[in-house]
Order: sequence, then C-alpha cells, then structure tokens
Amino acid sequence: MTLPSHGVPPVVDDPLSTPHVLVVVGTRPEAIKMLPVVQALREHARIEQVVVTSGQHPGLVADVLRLAGVEVDADLAIGRPGITLNELFAEVLERLERFCAERFGPPSSSVVGRDIDRYPFACLVHGDTTTAAAAALAAFHLRIPVGHVEAGMRTSSTLSPFPEELNRQLIARIASFHLAPTEVAKGNLVAEGIDIQRVFVTGNTAIDALQLAADRCTPYGVPELDDLEDDTTTRVVVVTAHRRESWGRGLERVGTAIARLAGEYPDVRFVLPLHPNPAVAGTLRPLLLGIPNVDLVAPMVYSAFARLLGRADIAITDSGGIQEEAPALGTAVLVTRESTERTEGVDAGTLELVGTDPDRIVAAARRLLDDKAYFQEVTHRTNPYGDGRAAQRIVEAMDHLVFDDPAPVPYGAGFSRGVVLDWAGYEREPTGQGATAPTGPGRGLVDPSPGSPIPDVDTTIPEGVGM
Repeated sequence: MTLPSHGVPPVVDDPLSTPHVLVVVGTRPEAIKMLPVVQALREHARIEQVVVTSGQHPGLVADVLRLAGVEVDADLAIGRPGITLNELFAEVLERLERFCAERFGPPSSSVVGRDIDRYPFACLVHGDTTTAAAAALAAFHLRIPVGHVEAGMRTSSTLSPFPEELNRQLIARIASFHLAPTEVAKGNLVAEGIDIQRVFVTGNTAIDALQLAADRCTPYGVPELDDLEDDTTTRVVVVTAHRRESWGRGLERVGTAIARLAGEYPDVRFVLPLHPNPAVAGTLRPLLLGIPNVDLVAPMVYSAFARLLGRADIAITDSGGIQEEAPALGTAVLVTRESTERTEGVDAGTLELVGTDPDRIVAAARRLLDDKAYFQEVTHRTNPYGDGRAAQRIVEAMDHLVFDDPAPVPYGAGFSRGVVLDWAGYEREPTGQGATAPTGPGRGLVDPSPGSPIPDVDTTIPEGVGM
C-alpha cells in the first residue's frame, strides 16, 4: 500500500470495499436532524449505513427516516411509559452491544487491521439525548470510533437543560470527531480541552431538514387549522412547551402568559401543538381550553409543523430545535427558558430569552406584534445556524477521513464576531433577558438557579419541529 504524501493512509484503499457506518437515533428530534445525513449516506456510492433506533419514541423515528427512503435496521425497543433515565441508559448500552455482536460479530481489540466491510468504521450519534450518550459509550466499549453531530453546544449548567447538558459533555469526552454546528460550539469544545484539529464546523443539520420539509406543501392535518389552509393574512403565534425543567410552575406561568396575550389580541391565532405527556397537557389544557383564538391541537407531523412554523409571525417556545429552525423561516422567537445553549442566536438577535415570567413574555410579544419596524428588523436578521449544507459537509468529512478524498470546507466565517469583540473589550447592549452575556475573556451564560428535580422521563413526543 502506497501512503499519501502526508503519511496517513486512507482507512479504506480497496476500491471494492463497502465500509459500514453505524447511525444510532433515539428520539424524533434526533431523527429529524439526522434525516439529511441518512439521506446523504443512502445516496453514497460506497458507504453503507446501518440505522438503529433505541425505541425511545416508538414508531416515530422510523416514520421520519422513511421520508428519506431509509428503513430502520434494528429497533432496540426500550421505550415504555415511566422508564427512568438510568433504566434507559442501561438498556441502550446493553441492547446496542447485543445488536452489534449479532450483526457484525465480535469486535476486534483495535481498529488497526479491522475488516472494514464487516465491522463499522464509525458510529454517528446526534445531540444530547440519553440514547446518544449511552450509544456513544457502548460504541467506545466496542472500539467503534464515535462521531458526534451537533457537538459543542453548552449552557454551562448541568442542571439546565436536564439531563441533556451532561449528556453533551459526556459524549464530548468519548467522541473521536466533533461535528460542531457553529464556531461558538467549536470554541466551547476547545475550551474544554478538545483538540481543535478534531473539530469540524458544519452548520446545523436542522436547517437542512427544514429546507427538505419546506419543499413539501403538507396539509396541517388537524381539523382546528382547516380554515388556515388558504388564509394568508391572519397573524399566527405558535407555542410549544414541554421541557422537564418547566413542568409545574413554569408551564403554569407560560400558559398564563398565552391566555393574557390571547385576550389582548383577539385577531391573532395562538396555536399550541399539545404535548401528550400528562405533566404538560394536564397543566396547559385547563388554562387555555375554551379561549376562542387559542387552538390546542394534536402533535403534528414534521412537514406540517414546518409549514405552520413558517406561516407564523412568532414562536414562543422552550424547544432547542425551534430556536434554530424558526429564524431560517423568518419567524421571530421568544425562548421561555432562563438560559440557552443556542447563544449564537441570542448574539445575532434572532432569539430573545424571556424565561417563564408572564410579564416578560407578554411584553416581548407585544413589541413584536405592535411594532412593525422592530418585527421586520428581527425577522430579517441572519440565522447563524446553517445554510442547508451541513449533511453534505458531514459526508464529505467522512470521505476525507476514510478514503482520503479532498477535505471539505467548513461552514461560517471561521471566527465568532461576538467572541472577538468580547475579548477586545467592547461592551454588549443590555438584553434585559435574564441571562447575561459577559464581556471579555471567559464569557458565558450565568448558571441558572437549579429547579426541583423531575423524577420521571418523557418517552412520547420530543422537542423541535413536529411537536
């Protein structure tokens, strides 16, 4: 075998080899954000993907992936009502190992000399779910290198969001290759000691997925919105609320704010795809049911919700995915959380943190609804999260690693304007949003006050587009 001039041989140098990549997905948001990646891999001439779902959201992941013509190769079937985080983690760990043994045979003690046509050269996981963290650890134990899609997002508090923030940090210690959505995410990883040469900025695959969905004109699919099918003038506010740290008092406060806004703006439609978890629906339904211009609708299919999100003027949400997706559609976003790992959106002005204080939510929504010039300014700001080519960059990066094909070009400017100006000593304008963005070295979000621990785990419908 002849080595390239840089001295690092390709992982695969046999033109007839078909290397395998293991892709593990647990929740519907993971499936949505990995949809462009699995579609790109399906169309790849040489790489064969093996897609495994944990079953955390039974049936939903498979339904999403079928949009890309991909069938799930295995379902670990761990999803059940009331499963705890520890049970979920343990079962993914054990069942993924069992699947790999049955599908690929016993692992080799080293990647060197491995039969690349038989055993996966890499395992791709996405984001911050318990499935992703457990799958990454299982792959590490099996000596399968881990690639982490959407790596490096941080809030700085392992209690917010819980348990996702710690899951992200855990995967970062395991992964060989970090596919960061933005320069800020890359900087977070480097600050934690990750070698910068193992980090590649791709943009966020959520924007790729959103553009795929935008090509469809899917009916809303819920009877409450039939009158909006041909209505292009009624102003719409989309509301999603479900995160564990908001259960109880936080959701009550959000519901109270929506009820107040609906009373003040009777000509605005407030649409809330209602999460079926009793901890969510049981809190919000009594506060909002019966208000004429509030529609409590069933969870919507991905492409239908993408259409609704693009139709809306404002999204009031605690969803991480919607913070990235809505600005790409020209929709203003009010984030009902005290901190966010999507700091780039706050810096760019596409997101406003309002927490769960009804007064703050109402005041921020009023400004967007009443001040046309301000609304136009917010909705025309550049979305920092991607250009719709993240999946292409990820696959090109894999080609570069495995076949020594040309290196891909990263997304973005290669630096963060906000971070550079922070270090230079320029002060930011006050945000009035509860979470501070300090100037100078060491910038980051102030740790929020920890909330009451939530003993249970949701296994139904997750965050993001398609709530």
